[in-house]
Amino acid sequence: MERRAFLGTLAAPLLQTPRNAAPPSKTNVVMIMTDDHGAWALGAYGCEEMHTPNLDKLAREGARFTRAYACTPVCSPSRMTWMTGRIPSVHGVQDWLVPDDSFQANTRSWLQGHPTYAEHFAKSGYTMGMCGKWHMGNDDKPQYGFTFWSTVPGGGGTYRNAEFVKNGKKGVLNEYKTDAVGDSALEFLDTVKQKPFYLLVPFYAPHTPFDYQPERYREPYKDAKFSCFPTPPVHAWQNRGLRNHHGNRESMRSYSALITGMDANVGRIVRKLEEMGVRENTLIVFSADQGWNAGHHGVWGKGNGTWPFNMYEESIRVPLIWNHPGRIKPGQVLTQMVSSYDYFPTITDYAGVKTPADAKRPGRSYAGLLRGEKQEWDNRRLYFEYSFVRGVRTETMKYIRRTKEWPSELYDLERDPGETANRVDDPQYRDVRAALDADLDQWFQRHGAPPQEEWRSTTKQRLSVYSR
Repeated sequence: MERRAFLGTLAAPLLQTPRNAAPPSKTNVVMIMTDDHGAWALGAYGCEEMHTPNLDKLAREGARFTRAYACTPVCSPSRMTWMTGRIPSVHGVQDWLVPDDSFQANTRSWLQGHPTYAEHFAKSGYTMGMCGKWHMGNDDKPQYGFTFWSTVPGGGGTYRNAEFVKNGKKGVLNEYKTDAVGDSALEFLDTVKQKPFYLLVPFYAPHTPFDYQPERYREPYKDAKFSCFPTPPVHAWQNRGLRNHHGNRESMRSYSALITGMDANVGRIVRKLEEMGVRENTLIVFSADQGWNAGHHGVWGKGNGTWPFNMYEESIRVPLIWNHPGRIKPGQVLTQMVSSYDYFPTITDYAGVKTPADAKRPGRSYAGLLRGEKQEWDNRRLYFEYSFVRGVRTETMKYIRRTKEWPSELYDLERDPGETANRVDDPQYRDVRAALDADLDQWFQRHGAPPQEEWRSTTKQRLSVYSR
């Protein structure tokens, strides 16, 4: 296919919604999540070379958050926070789950004992589907209200001919893994008819390995300049396993193609909703489990792209799009700072799913912003955590505090948005650091976390690597 013709198929207008089906009284939800996907890597967020026409359209016709963050810059603990609204030192998963903890002999449900939004949706009469990456334990088994379950156990693996477990049955799907996730999502939608549903679609893309992408998704980047991929000197703390990606054109093309393949499957899901006649009663939320550096700060990777772990903006800032025709005003660009721990209260509020109060959930609902209400949003600070690292981001400052073995960092984001000058020992910032130290201690204590030096006390997982 000619390049221009191919791009035209990606950007083709989505089908109009048939009006011959009466929508159910409850709002349907499709929550789409990518893996290792920084906000910078999307056309709607300014990367013009990134071919994401379907997501760009959802952003134009919905609400796009410019300062949305994951509480944790690594997959399993981040997904746990999205699902429970609780922070890692409280839900107990503080790094990615190794295979033994995720789906092999000693696995268990790490969510047990932590109420999930999924359970509440199921109890409210929703049919629940999960198609894609789980990585929160017992990966191959439907859990927490989900009745349709299609996944590749674990957190990564090949994109070519992967072994899926679909509703208890194992089998190698002889196709591209991202397309197979999309196929499963469409299959679930075929089962719901007019029942209210919640469909979770956590794609594996664009997580490594960069072993395979179909040519139709690679083709748009044949002559790309990859101007969204900076090439500064390699960071002194760079994770050795990812070092070879620096300045590597093939890595840039692979990462981009993985995103484009995911976007094409988002288009398939949207078109299916339109064909079903339920698009106007279906909310679509798009985000990522955490961000990704692709040369930013001299790093390839996320929070564990360096040792010690980092919390650079690109590691924690994620895309966040909410789209609901007729309910969410199109063209909104929301600049309020929101966190992944705000998702639980927001999605249940938006859908009218009642949940009991939980002092262990620090987040609050921003659904009023989406409904166009004059909601006061006074969250001027966000908090982050990754094992031995804790952090706080204000409107103008970011303080990253590590346990005593490691150096800490303080950035003046107003003067230094690129986080290039560490001010942690600068006398001019002594009072700022002291105030943020006290704030970190108080906030984590208030939400049930142990002191930072005792971070290991709340987790029973096998921690992958904590010394070099």
